[in-house]
Amino acid sequence: DVDGAAADTVAEEISDVGGHALAVRADVASLSSCQEMARRATDHFGRIDGLINNAAIFATIPISRVGFQDIGEEEWDRVMDVNVKGVWFCCRAVAPAMEEREQGSIVNIASGTALNGSAGRIHYVASKAAIVGFSRVLARELGPHNVRVNTLAPGSTLSEDNPTEEILRLRRANVGGRALQRVERPEDLVGTALYLLSDLSAFVTGQMIVVGGGDTMH
Repeated sequence: DVDGAAADTVAEEISDVGGHALAVRADVASLSSCQEMARRATDHFGRIDGLINNAAIFATIPISRVGFQDIGEEEWDRVMDVNVKGVWFCCRAVAPAMEEREQGSIVNIASGTALNGSAGRIHYVASKAAIVGFSRVLARELGPHNVRVNTLAPGSTLSEDNPTEEILRLRRANVGGRALQRVERPEDLVGTALYLLSDLSAFVTGQMIVVGGGDTMH
């Protein structure tokens, strides 16, 4: 996490329930930072079996919800640096070790907004659409090394720790368009992520799975 203290807190929570975790302060928009993260993870655990690229600018670091003509160039570039370049850098940092072992799974987090073209925040939606294409190309390039690359696309998810009334209103507004009519929460994504990381999906690569309660069907 770019917030080192927050990373430490999560690692402690994992350890408290019997898990094994390493907290690393890292900025995914920096290749050297990603490489250091991968090095420390390898030193600590012995190898890297899987990578989930979930870092993105959207909620914790707010961005503008405005029309495409009103987004500043600096904000556009920052979203692309983290949401797209960050995925590229993390994959570059981790893939060599996976290729050497000829085993590994990469799960890139996109968004259902890339499929339905939600109005506003076009920079965020464009960045998540880029992840879909990126993942398919990477699946082709890493496939000969038995490294799989898939995309998980969440629907509108209540991921904020202390959501404002406005955030709650926005999340609830999406419920009516779903086959499963309730607010989506982070835990709804866990099963699919574990499936894509595990050998249960050993012959699945280059695919996108939408986890949005049936808000988008394809």
